[in-house]
Amino acid sequence: MAMYPEYMVAPIREDLTSAGFAQLMTPEEVEQAVKSEGTVLLAVNSVCGCAASKARPAVKMAVAASDKKPAKLVTVFAGMEQEATAKAREFMLPYPPSSPSIALFKDGELVHMIERYHIEGNDLNRVVENLQGAFEAYC
Repeated sequence: MAMYPEYMVAPIREDLTSAGFAQLMTPEEVEQAVKSEGTVLLAVNSVCGCAASKARPAVKMAVAASDKKPAKLVTVFAGMEQEATAKAREFMLPYPPSSPSIALFKDGELVHMIERYHIEGNDLNRVVENLQGAFEAYC
């Protein structure tokens, strides 16, 4: 069951899908994306202020500015597609669930994780640099 009306979250989804992120709607889509070969950047999107002011801008800026970047860009929406989000969070263990959060997978393995507290209490450019460092190391 969704927590918000779709008309409210549509522009928030669009913020990432217009930048090339695939919106994953089911647990099966999440599993297929995360377990694929190569690198996958998974953004857990959210209606909160730190998602709007830092998480979404940071992933878009890092991808746009990096020579090395993930092969796939995907997103789940916390509070909307709850089963898909729960499946994504299984792949992020042992990290606790947080929204927003950003995970980088390589060949199905979690290799880098940015939790909400890394986003919320940080400057936008530090989040971008964190992501770019991960892209440089793993992509």
